[in-house]
Amino acid sequence: MSAVAEILVVYYSRNGTTAQLARQVCRGVESVPGASAKLRSVPPVSAESERPVVASPDQGAPWATVEDLAACDGAILGSPVRFGNMAAPLKYFLDQTSGLWLRGALVDKPAAVFTSSQTMHGGQESTLLSMLTPLLHHGMVLAGIPFTQPELPATRSGGTPYGASHVTSASASGELTAEESQLARALGRRIATLAIALKAARAQ
Repeated sequence: MSAVAEILVVYYSRNGTTAQLARQVCRGVESVPGASAKLRSVPPVSAESERPVVASPDQGAPWATVEDLAACDGAILGSPVRFGNMAAPLKYFLDQTSGLWLRGALVDKPAAVFTSSQTMHGGQESTLLSMLTPLLHHGMVLAGIPFTQPELPATRSGGTPYGASHVTSASASGELTAEESQLARALGRRIATLAIALKAARAQ
């Protein structure tokens, strides 16, 4: 089935754990008939950040562009926790989207967020909320994970109603737990399903 809705999954990951979540989110998106995932990352920032520190990544997802965001039918953003806030590279990417705001390019598109932290009480929920704030300004339709998702009340590590998450110290290997993976996929499915429905409603 050809893609009806393209979901942009944009993340910053320094040590690879947020990237693990991003891949699970993409799996969730692509489990919905008619939806496709576009995986992108953002470069680290430096003291002078008029351009990426490196032109393109040696491995992993290509760098996201503002036009990737404009063209998508829905977006899911991810960042590690930085003192209860999103990491600077993702904030820098969002700070470049004022042109999209001026033309209302993201209004009524569904969006969600995900994060990772080293410890259980590392500030995951405040980080997720910090990522949702600029998306509200863009007029996006925000979605989290409802408690009807069975892994949410069962998880003993990551996973919140505000978005998918991972706690690195919760497993000896640092890999995602089964619940964290399921919740990340559930978030991807939810945004994909909403994007298809909202796109159809706009076309009528």
